[in-house]
Amino acid sequence: MPATDKKVIEDLKAAFAGESQANRKYLAFAAKAETEKMPYAAKIFRAAAEAETIHAHSHLKLLNGILSTAENLQEAIGGETFEFTKMYPEMIEDAKKAGDKGSERGFSLANEAEKVHAELFKKAAANPSQAAPKVFVCKVCGHVAEGEVPDVCPICGSKHQVYFEID
Repeated sequence: MPATDKKVIEDLKAAFAGESQANRKYLAFAAKAETEKMPYAAKIFRAAAEAETIHAHSHLKLLNGILSTAENLQEAIGGETFEFTKMYPEMIEDAKKAGDKGSERGFSLANEAEKVHAELFKKAAANPSQAAPKVFVCKVCGHVAEGEVPDVCPICGSKHQVYFEID
């Protein structure tokens, strides 16, 4: 049953954000441990990341944040659109003002990828039951390609070898 108390709802939102961030952080830590040839540490990081996902999903359910696929697609379109129309443009400007070229590039690449994500969610919303094509993601910028891997990423310019297929 979804939460109704205002304070509990705020707590659930904070817990969802924290668990979601922990998941992503632990997956990054696992990848680093793999590159350092530390398989036990990598496995423990991945296990904890999965546990954090379980927690985050539980909190999101209590927030009534998982609805029908049609509603979830509209939520995703809105979120991605906010990111590329407001959030990232402001962050890009902040990084420019600070002279932080690395953050400016990271924000700019993400901004361009979010535009593609929004379009793909719109396509899915128009026909959510269609057969799924092969889908690939660029490890550098997050560009998503359907069907085939491009020779060069249209966002970051990386070669096709950086793409991985989504199951």
